[in-house]
Amino acid sequence: MSTTIILLMAGAVAIGCVLAWYLQTRQRSSHLKERFGPEYERTRSRVGDARRAESALEAREKRVETLRLRPLSEDERARFAEVWRHVQTLFVDDPKGAIGEADRLVNDVMTARGYPVADFQQRSADISVDHPVVVEHYRAARSIAERNERDTATTEDLRQAVIHYRALFDDLLQPNTIPRKPELTRR
Repeated sequence: MSTTIILLMAGAVAIGCVLAWYLQTRQRSSHLKERFGPEYERTRSRVGDARRAESALEAREKRVETLRLRPLSEDERARFAEVWRHVQTLFVDDPKGAIGEADRLVNDVMTARGYPVADFQQRSADISVDHPVVVEHYRAARSIAERNERDTATTEDLRQAVIHYRALFDDLLQPNTIPRKPELTRR
């Protein structure tokens, strides 16, 4: 074989490898954008680099895969919904107390679903895997709850916190919120 043919074949193989890498990278990005929605852009903005952000999101997926998440039973959903009605009623007379109750209730629902609740940052990262649209509501509600604990939240802030908690609460209570297996959603 001549040197020219060998160089052409090596060049074709190199181009093929680069093309395969490019297509795999695009597929990875597409999967993560679809799976995480607005959380993808938030993580990318926070991390500052698409490749590192995607690695972080994949690490979240792998972590959540190891959790024993489960949907709530009909009785649990009914019980939690009743407690939520109490939180809303409590807001009228004690807005500050209602926010603490809402935070505890959301933590109770997450615990019942199988999410670890020890650290807020980890909780929000875990929630973002299967609830990427509402995780920002959770962060906003928690931020207001922290201001409430320092006595710096207004009544309007507290009302907004209830709305934010409600968005996550409703999503967690859905009977069809069964954790997805990442290996089934990958293409």
